[in-house]
Amino acid sequence: MPIRPLLIAPLAALLSLGGCGMVPQREAPPEPVTQQAFANRMDRLQADLADRCDATLQAQSAHREEQLGLRADVRELGYLLRNVRGELETLRGETRQEPTSRNCPVVDERLDKKTLVGRSEWIGLPEVGTYLEARIDSGAEMSSLSATEITPFERDGEDWVRFKLGLNDEDSVIESKRDEWIEAPVERRVRAAQANGDASRPVIRLLLTLGPLRESVEFTLDDRTHLDSPALLGRRFLMDITIVDVARRHIYDRPEFSSPSAADADAPETQDETTAP
Repeated sequence: MPIRPLLIAPLAALLSLGGCGMVPQREAPPEPVTQQAFANRMDRLQADLADRCDATLQAQSAHREEQLGLRADVRELGYLLRNVRGELETLRGETRQEPTSRNCPVVDERLDKKTLVGRSEWIGLPEVGTYLEARIDSGAEMSSLSATEITPFERDGEDWVRFKLGLNDEDSVIESKRDEWIEAPVERRVRAAQANGDASRPVIRLLLTLGPLRESVEFTLDDRTHLDSPALLGRRFLMDITIVDVARRHIYDRPEFSSPSAADADAPETQDETTAP
């Protein structure tokens, strides 16, 4: 059947539109990257990597410090566990005794060999030539001695330190030793956390007397003039040789040294002072 002439024009228009719609449109190519933009991008990547490395190193350092603290706690728990085991063995021995002996008091030989001390005591430092008042603190690991003008120096290839006793006007001491320079070899140095960061403190060893005790004790040197006592005895000294009665102070007489000043000779001594718990 012949196509009508009136339909030819619309069909041609539709075919032309359909053909145009099938032609794909091309996207504009990206702008080329300049050398400066590439360098800036690399700098940003390097800075980002450096920040990530610093964060990783800080996290590793914090983890290492945490591990050291955990190891110290484990050692402390081990010591407590050994004491608990010893007490358990003592209790087991008591339960195995005859009934007639249960009413008898049990004497712990470990206590008989220890010296009773109060919460503060007079100590003597024979190598320095003076006495000082020391606070007894089982919560502190190391013993500490108040010192000022701490000056390190070298003698015969070894590390030494020169210092003066850090004292207040109220502290009792042989007056001739108050401003005297003291020299001692440095055993080692320890780090102590402070508000403004870690600090390194020298450790020296001095002979100490306390009542019947006469021991060589390690002291960290630190300025204690803002505290109540110029010396502190920690648990490294107290462990295995003392028992602390916090209700008493000055159980033992103050040590005597030759050539005391008149003020020292007239100073009253306090012995076996008992206060309420």
